[in-house]
Amino acid sequence: MRVLVTRPAHSATRTAQRLRDMGHEPLLLPLRQPVHDSDAAADALAITSGAIAVTSAEAIRVLSALGEKLHPHLARPLFAVGETTAEEARSLRFRSVASSQGNGGDLADLVAVQGVDGLLYLAGWPRAETFEAGLRERGIRFSIAECYRMQPIVPGPAEFEAIFSRPRPEAILFYSQQTTDDFFSVPELRSAVSEHSGIRLLCLSEGVAKAIPAALKKSVQISPMADEKSLLSLL
Repeated sequence: MRVLVTRPAHSATRTAQRLRDMGHEPLLLPLRQPVHDSDAAADALAITSGAIAVTSAEAIRVLSALGEKLHPHLARPLFAVGETTAEEARSLRFRSVASSQGNGGDLADLVAVQGVDGLLYLAGWPRAETFEAGLRERGIRFSIAECYRMQPIVPGPAEFEAIFSRPRPEAILFYSQQTTDDFFSVPELRSAVSEHSGIRLLCLSEGVAKAIPAALKKSVQISPMADEKSLLSLL
């Protein structure tokens, strides 16, 4: 099966290998690229203590660039959305890593159960504010350091041709509301995925599925769990 992956390039490469292992043909179409601000992360770590939270592996990649500056902070508890992000944190030698399944609201629940207060959230921009809203609802004090931003990429004609020439992809993987919005804001992509195209639209969560145009809702399938393993099980 030809499967289109809309993740940023670093994550998409890993997904592509998983798809090949499953016998599928991956097609990569990154619609955002990260721009890191490691100084913002370093400054925030230096003026805070206690637990750290991340809702994307991109924040962990920012931390990986800090080198020795990160060493004094590796004993701080770290909370992550998803086991994949948690594993990346462990690979940097964070010693106390806990992960939640689902979205930022689930991570806020986990933080609350652990009795954490005074949290540093290493965030990106733009972002959903689910985690922040969850922390506020639970009365948890936190600070935010925006240490990366996701910059849009506009695909060119050669990319459209390579992906949507015959045979077309049979499924598209959508991981975030942001990239789903990006995808359907490009006229060439929107017209290529019509309600009669037969292309399955596989979404990581209900929130991601909300960004799919109403006319295409019949083509949508939602992952039973908000993780890649569950998403790929839909193929």
